[in-house]
Amino acid sequence: MTLASLRALSSRAIRISHNNNAAFQLSRAYTAASTPAKFATIDESPRAQKQMTFGRDLSAAALNAHGELRYDWKKEEIEAIYHSPIMELLYHGANVHRIHFDPLAVQQCTLLSIKTGGCSEDCKYCPQSSKYSTSVQAQKMLDTDVVLNAARAAKAAGSTRFCMGAAWRDLAGRKSNFKKIVGFVKEIRAMDMEVCCTLGMLNDEQANQLKEAGLTAYNHNLDTSREYYPKIITTRSYDERLETISKVREAGISVCSGGIIGLGETNEDRVGMLHTLSTMPSHPESVPVNALLAVEGTPLEKQEPVKVWDMIRMIATARIIMPKTMIRLSAGRVRFTEAEQALCFMSGANSIFTGDKLLTTPNNKYNADQQMFDTLGLVPKAASFKVDLAADSAVNESKECCGSNHTHA
Repeated sequence: MTLASLRALSSRAIRISHNNNAAFQLSRAYTAASTPAKFATIDESPRAQKQMTFGRDLSAAALNAHGELRYDWKKEEIEAIYHSPIMELLYHGANVHRIHFDPLAVQQCTLLSIKTGGCSEDCKYCPQSSKYSTSVQAQKMLDTDVVLNAARAAKAAGSTRFCMGAAWRDLAGRKSNFKKIVGFVKEIRAMDMEVCCTLGMLNDEQANQLKEAGLTAYNHNLDTSREYYPKIITTRSYDERLETISKVREAGISVCSGGIIGLGETNEDRVGMLHTLSTMPSHPESVPVNALLAVEGTPLEKQEPVKVWDMIRMIATARIIMPKTMIRLSAGRVRFTEAEQALCFMSGANSIFTGDKLLTTPNNKYNADQQMFDTLGLVPKAASFKVDLAADSAVNESKECCGSNHTHA
């Protein structure tokens, strides 16, 4: 079979398998038995047996690129995947991505700061903290018309998820503001958009009220590893973050939780954060991967910018160990070129935040994003309102019954 014939066959397989932006799996168009040696691919059942290819052991990325849900990852396994060669991470992250997602579909989200500045927390990366002298000034919560008009504008611009962030530690003593937010959720959900909030710590009653209002997801990032966390935040514990995530999950709301790289953490810390996320009772519905944008006046203002290769390691590793999770290329994207962003999408990212700002930091321009979509052949991912917690839990319980060494985060 000629190379031209193989390409034609591959294109035909893609056209047949693609169906209305739904998750699909590409057919293998060629194997080692049907192609010249230099085009031959390895047998992609690496967990069944370890092979040698080109005189080298298979990478950890290759060995774990099966696309199956697991909750018993060991740190050593994740570390080995993370340190696989970049080219291996790109290839195998892309392969796993195609098992559960349309590789061209990228969700566009919009994040609005509905209550800016004056936060009592001491997160060293955040210009909204009242502990630091930055250009961000404390403001009251935005009026209803401002928020709803922003949501309508976001939908008109192509966003299918609207996220609202408030610079609070928690909702204690904020009953009137919380009531308004519940109203925002109902109104925006009625626009046929996914709705996400990040409002600090929640109690059970608040989580249930947000669920009843139609909240799709709640964002509560871990930020970094348990070990490095005290060097970044002292006003809220790691366990308090995990407790909020647990309350969100128990209320039946999708969990959105990720972190920030470039805080001065080590590779081991990055692996530690991914381990905590991937060994939760159910994987987060989405994992934002943020690259620090250092802001003048914060303790981390001198941090060096994150390199795209570090983002790729995080994204591809997250994709391999949490194959059904949305991986969101989030803050810091503004520093990456179109080609660098393409590598992030190739490695497994399938969501971006659009709009001129992400809370208070700069973001990519709308026109630049649309040009990137055109250049790369990306298509907007439709909204999804399914909370797949039951399926995750069923798989998890099955593994526990079979004697797996599941670890709760």
